[in-house]
Amino acid sequence: MRKLLNTLYVTDEKVYLSLDGENVVCLKDNKSVFRIPFANIESICCFGYLGCSPALMGKCADNGVAFNFMTPYGKFLARVTGKIKGNVYLRKQQIELSENEERSLVFVRNLIAAKLHNTQFVIKRTLRDHPEVDDDGALEKCVDKLKRAIDDVYVERDMDVLRGIEGNCAKSYFHIFDRLILSQKDAFKFFERNKKPPLDKVNAVLSFLYTIYTYEYASALECVGLDPYIGMFHTLRPGRCSLACDLVEEGRCSVERAVLTMINLKMLSENDFDVQPSGAVYLNDNGRKTVLSDWQERKRKDIYHPVLKEKIKFGLLPYVQANLLAKYVRGEVSEYPPFIMR
Repeated sequence: MRKLLNTLYVTDEKVYLSLDGENVVCLKDNKSVFRIPFANIESICCFGYLGCSPALMGKCADNGVAFNFMTPYGKFLARVTGKIKGNVYLRKQQIELSENEERSLVFVRNLIAAKLHNTQFVIKRTLRDHPEVDDDGALEKCVDKLKRAIDDVYVERDMDVLRGIEGNCAKSYFHIFDRLILSQKDAFKFFERNKKPPLDKVNAVLSFLYTIYTYEYASALECVGLDPYIGMFHTLRPGRCSLACDLVEEGRCSVERAVLTMINLKMLSENDFDVQPSGAVYLNDNGRKTVLSDWQERKRKDIYHPVLKEKIKFGLLPYVQANLLAKYVRGEVSEYPPFIMR
C-alpha cells in the first residue's frame, strides 16, 4: 500500500521555494522561513507568483512529486510533470477503451451511479441528524429522484443522455443544498452552483476544493501510468484533465461534506473572503489556510473501502481508485468498481 505523505501548501504570495540538498526551503525577502525534508512530500501546491527554483522543479519532476501552480484565489495555472513513465501498453489500452463505446459505457454508468449514491448519503446524514430542515419534504423528494436516476442510468445507452441525467440530478441537489447549511445562514446564502468566477462564499469554497481534489486525482492517475487527459464521461478538451474530472465525480461529496462541516461548525466566517468589484468572491489568505488545514487533516483520517474491505487513509483514495481503474483498463476486472460511501 502506498504511504501517505504530506502535501505542501504555500499560500503566501511573497514566498519563493528553492532546493537545498535534500530539503525544500521556503524563502521570504531572501530569508529562510522554514525548511522541510523533500522525502516527506508527495505534492506541492503554490498559491503565489514568485514560484520556485528550476532545481526544485527538476527534483519534483524526477521523483514524481506533483507541483501545481495556482493563483492566490485558487485558479489552476499549470502543473510541473517529468518524463512520461509507466507502461506504454497500459496507455495504449486506455486509448482503446476510450474508443470502445460498450466498455466506456460500463465505466460511465458505474461512475454516475456512485456519484448519485454518495450524493444521497450527504443528504441522508442531514435528514438523520436534523429532520426539522425537511418540513416540506424537499430533501426526501431529492433523495427519491436520485434513486430513480440510478435505475435510469443502468438502462440508458446514450452517453449524452447519461450526461444529461447527471447534470439534471446535480441541479436538483444544489437546489436543496442551502438546506444543508445549518448555521451562519445569513453569511452563507446559497442559491445555485456557479463558477468561473464563484459569486458567493459557498461556491468560492466549493470551487477551491474541487480544483485541489481534481489535481490530486490527476497525480494519482499519472502515478499508475494512466493519462489523466483521456476521459470517457468528460469529453476531450485541450488542457483539461478529463479522466481526473471523471474520477473526481464520485468523490465530490467528500468536498461538499467538508465545506458544510467548516460552515456549520463556524470554522469559516464571512471575514475569510474577499469580494471583487466584479462580484466574484474568493477565499482570502486566512480562509485558504483554514480550508487547506482542515483538508489536510481529513486526508489523514481512516475510511472504510468496500472493495478492498479494509480501512485506508482518506488521502489515499485517489490512488486506490486510479489503481482499480487501471485494472479495468487492463481487463483484469469486468467492471470499474467505484467508491461507495457507507
